[in-house]
Amino acid sequence: MFRGDESVNGAQAFPLGGDDGFVDFYELLQISPNAETETINRIYRMLAARYHPDNPETGDMDLFLLLERAHEILSDPQLRAEYDALRKARLEEPLSVFSLKEFAKGIDGEANRRMGVLCLLYNRRRMNHEQPGVSVLELENLMSFPREHLMFALWYLKEKGYIQQDEHSNYAISANGVDYVEANLPKNKILYKLLKAAEFGTARTAAVRDWAAEEEQQAAR
Repeated sequence: MFRGDESVNGAQAFPLGGDDGFVDFYELLQISPNAETETINRIYRMLAARYHPDNPETGDMDLFLLLERAHEILSDPQLRAEYDALRKARLEEPLSVFSLKEFAKGIDGEANRRMGVLCLLYNRRRMNHEQPGVSVLELENLMSFPREHLMFALWYLKEKGYIQQDEHSNYAISANGVDYVEANLPKNKILYKLLKAAEFGTARTAAVRDWAAEEEQQAAR
């Protein structure tokens, strides 16, 4: 049976529980959730060599242990199935970043919601290029906004050519949308940290908490 508190070489490589306890191994390895075992093994070997503690330039013990744990889980069919079920449940939870005041009413909130939609679609395209589409219902669940509060953003982004709809009416980011995100994301500190955290499979709520802590420190200066 898969247990989240199991260790790798005595280190707690996959902690569970609490807001920041979950690590998305697919994001960590930067692979699709549908990746075959051969792909998982190949990507793991490349990243493990890069972050091995013996590598004087890019070695990172903590990241290396996480990679080992990710490979252990995802290369075992039973453990992967249990992990996938847990991951699916967590990914269906609303993202706490969208509860911040920056996404509330007003023109600024509307602009941030548009960037939020683009970021979600950007991540989906990057992680699952074979199935990049996201439904309106999924956007509602992830952002905790009713569709009535999202339709203006979706209309605008589609008119600008930043997103497109597939045959199932799901939304996916376009090449123009990718360019727009990468050009403008550094200006939006909240979402920038959210996407940067995803690069290493860290918790989404942890990224928001870290940003809030930095804001408090800057305000206290």
